Amino acid sequence: MSFDEKLKKMQNIKKKASLGGGEERIAKQHKQGKLTARERINILLDPKSFQEIDALTSSSIKDTADAITGDAVVTGWGEIDGRKVCIFSQDFTVYGGSLGEVVGKKITKIMDIALKTGVPVIGLNDSGGARIQEGVTALAGYGDIFLRNVRSSGVIPQISVILGPCAGGAVYSPSITDFIFMTEQTSQMFITGPDVIQAVTGEKTSPEELGGANSHNSKSGVAHFASKNEEETFEEVRRLISFLPLNNLDSAPIKQTTDSYERTNDNLTKIVPDDESVPYDVRKVIEEIVDDGDFLEVHEHFAQNIVVGFSSFDKQAVGIVANQPMYLGGVLDIDSSRKASRFVRFCDSFNIPIITLVDVPGYLPGLDQEYGGIITHGAKLVYAYAEATVPKITVILRKGFGGAYDAMGSKHLGADINYAWPSATIAVMGAGQAVNIVGRKEIEQAKNKEKKREQLIDEYRERLEHPYIAAAEGYIDDIIHPKDTRKKISEALHLLANKSESLPPKKHGNIPL
Repeated sequence: MSFDEKLKKMQNIKKKASLGGGEERIAKQHKQGKLTARERINILLDPKSFQEIDALTSSSIKDTADAITGDAVVTGWGEIDGRKVCIFSQDFTVYGGSLGEVVGKKITKIMDIALKTGVPVIGLNDSGGARIQEGVTALAGYGDIFLRNVRSSGVIPQISVILGPCAGGAVYSPSITDFIFMTEQTSQMFITGPDVIQAVTGEKTSPEELGGANSHNSKSGVAHFASKNEEETFEEVRRLISFLPLNNLDSAPIKQTTDSYERTNDNLTKIVPDDESVPYDVRKVIEEIVDDGDFLEVHEHFAQNIVVGFSSFDKQAVGIVANQPMYLGGVLDIDSSRKASRFVRFCDSFNIPIITLVDVPGYLPGLDQEYGGIITHGAKLVYAYAEATVPKITVILRKGFGGAYDAMGSKHLGADINYAWPSATIAVMGAGQAVNIVGRKEIEQAKNKEKKREQLIDEYRERLEHPYIAAAEGYIDDIIHPKDTRKKISEALHLLANKSESLPPKKHGNIPL
């Protein structure tokens, strides 16, 4: 066989491998509103940057007419905005994207390369789960992937994109990764499907209701992003990557902007009402103070009483945590504590400074909260802030009451620079509640009880409900004009650019889970 013949043979094998399950199955994939594994890679990555490996692997189902070169996953590396990433894309046209021995080996190989080279790994998931025909070998593949997920956690960013029905073992790996993207109507995640649930519990549901993008973005909190279609999903993935370092030894990336860090925020006093009982949208505060108003919200539809996401100040990428008075008054509860603590820990893992905007009335009371473990879940947020060694800057906009004040990036948990607006109120509890407790006897003995109560509330506010006591103790570094918020945060970030802080040597802590 001549070299040209050998070359032609190689080209034919690669061409056949590139078709996955074949033209008929590709057409079926498109009919369902889904792209193929390779189409997804080409859209997500920079043009012509993808370098495929293991395209010529032999299918686990050997010596049959169904054997397909490359099996049910495409793996390799490429670039997003010129920065290296590793990627695997499951191919639903090949055995329903099921994971067998070869698929498991291909995925673990690219994960190993990502860990060795210190670049993010992105998984495009579209799989029916373990390949039943391969039994324990398929289960071993999942276990090998889980191990690498854990070993890579906090070392390189791991991103999962759910693009089809993912069930059973196929959902555990994404849940270990840092961020999960889903598309509406075409992607689902669940441990057991609707038929099994109905058989065991009698509950009737649909795949979309059980495990669709809306369910996991708003109810369970399993997923972090939801988009209308795959193209929008990939745009959001690219946007997220732009805020992230390549690994835990890398610095947060520099964002391009012409927005001066000295720009004043004259609109803030209009956005935030002085009356602590009047709600407002904290997103408007964030958009006012960050570079170009650019804010990528994470977990937008889950636990909406707290807002988390990525932005930048004077080109420095940051993570932002902010109470949201528009929902439940901005209280902390089980879900918001889980949401914020996980985000804080991610930022700390990857050297991303944390900006905290505080307007919190306390923790949400109620039997459901207590029985659901608010003590433990609330402690997660305390643990996350106390453990974090990245630059931490906190601004108290209005309320900072009770233990929630401590939990929201207070000086007592190791925050570096803490500011408060003149309108800030820092106290064990709000005046109304406090007076009902400490002034109960005076009120009961008064001829005009309501007048006495109002008098005691005014006295309490004048004596205790303001930021100057905290400032006098050094718990607040400065009380600032709201219009200077952006400038103050930016200057603090400049100061903390070379911050170095180490925790006591240990294998790892025991976070309350």
